Amino acid sequence: MPGFQNSLDPVKRISFLVAVLLLGVLSSVDAAQPGKISKVLPHWLDLQGRHTLSPSLLERDAYQAKLRADRSLCSGIRFDIKWAGNRSGNVKLQLELRVTGEAKPIVREQAIKPGRRGGWDAITLDGEGFKAVGKIIAWRVRLLDGDIELAARRSFLWTDRKPAATAEKPAVD
Repeated sequence: MPGFQNSLDPVKRISFLVAVLLLGVLSSVDAAQPGKISKVLPHWLDLQGRHTLSPSLLERDAYQAKLRADRSLCSGIRFDIKWAGNRSGNVKLQLELRVTGEAKPIVREQAIKPGRRGGWDAITLDGEGFKAVGKIIAWRVRLLDGDIELAARRSFLWTDRKPAATAEKPAVD
């Protein structure tokens, strides 16, 4: 039986080396990515500043539908953002909102404490700023290091608009 155990040792060694190589490749891919925004959760806030009445996700979704349908029950909107980044500099989150009645997006920024490499942060639009805003059409959240974009996440209605001067003219038939 000792010969049988010795024949498994090379198999174990090879599988261990393959596992180590895979972990090295995965960690280098992650290191090459300077930042990531994995979730953006827009939550309407009621007049007391709550986004839900209980910890239940079903209850939260039902309450959010009620708030979305009747803006008179809302005092603001909060975007909860889960992010991760490999840099530690002047990192901030930037929220852009496209709303009815405004040609340019409304921009809000949230500085991130130095030394943090990730977690949840929130950007809130409330008070008079919220009351003055029309209906929200689309949003985009960007993770920035100074002016360098590390990551971005957007709603499906967000489009990168081209200025009218650079837009392609239709072909003449």
